[in-house]
Amino acid sequence: MKLLITGGAGFIGSALVRHLISHTGDEVVNVDKLTYAGSKQALAQVLASPRHVFEQVDICNRSELDRIFAQHQPQAVMHLAAESHVDRSIHGPDAFIHSNVVGTYTLLEAARQYWQALPAARQGAFRFLHVSTDEVYGDLGDSSASFTEETAYAPSSPYSATKAASDHLAHAWRRTYGLPVLTSHCTNNYGPYQFPEKLIPRMILNAVQGQPLPLYGHGRHVRDWLYVDDHVRALRIILERGGVGQTYNVGAHNPRQNIDVVRAVCRLLDELHPQSRPTGPYGTPVSHEHLITHVEDRPGHDLRYALDAGKLQRELGWQPQESFESGLRKTVEWFLQRPRMQ
Repeated sequence: MKLLITGGAGFIGSALVRHLISHTGDEVVNVDKLTYAGSKQALAQVLASPRHVFEQVDICNRSELDRIFAQHQPQAVMHLAAESHVDRSIHGPDAFIHSNVVGTYTLLEAARQYWQALPAARQGAFRFLHVSTDEVYGDLGDSSASFTEETAYAPSSPYSATKAASDHLAHAWRRTYGLPVLTSHCTNNYGPYQFPEKLIPRMILNAVQGQPLPLYGHGRHVRDWLYVDDHVRALRIILERGGVGQTYNVGAHNPRQNIDVVRAVCRLLDELHPQSRPTGPYGTPVSHEHLITHVEDRPGHDLRYALDAGKLQRELGWQPQESFESGLRKTVEWFLQRPRMQ
């Protein structure tokens, strides 16, 4: 297939592009405006591929989107472009409204106009995969429940509210105009090239530099952790086998408290990078765990997320290949080998 991928220089998007070029015969038209979180370094291994075209374009730019659709004639869209950091959304929500809401609307309209002009056979085969987050479902608190594809939306942060808005737009464009939309919701991702404002890379990089490891509040917030390569495999499967109008949750069933994630990072660094271990009161090395520093919790911080990914596993046959332990080891090793990549 020829795929138009938005946000293809971001963390998850670049992993998707690398996967498609390395493991499929797909052609990729990569649309990314290269914000602070986008990196052409993450695309280094595919930039020279004849099956990869990079377009530095903002998805809010309708005329450029129209040109890209007309020029490249994609068979499907995988929409990953988004502002995604909760802390940034609290301090500056404007960029999230612009990218996540206005950008998604603009892309949907450009895709609709392009799709409606296609011949009937190509129209029937066209797909628009809208990639979203578990955060639109809100906070599970201290319950033992999990989010399903039928869970009502209850976003807590400006980030999750804008992603919920983009989800609603995508669903409305399917219901009103017939645009063949599918939606996915994913748990926390981790892996190579993740921008260091996110929890795991920040802890790795701070620890090797002997800096504090800031942990919000009590550190008991629970997230499900999915290795990024498992996520992108799921996205390609959803695009190929998923049903139009369907939503699929993508999760690893790997719930961890944040404090336990940070401790796991520290234990791996004690093993793999012992030279950065801090020293105790008598000058002897101690664990990197001694760098953990509890800081004031952020406003509206959801306590617990958990996704039920059973539908994706039953209906489309996807399973994660990495455990939390194997994926975390790969991630720590990657960042240790590339201390200046970020």
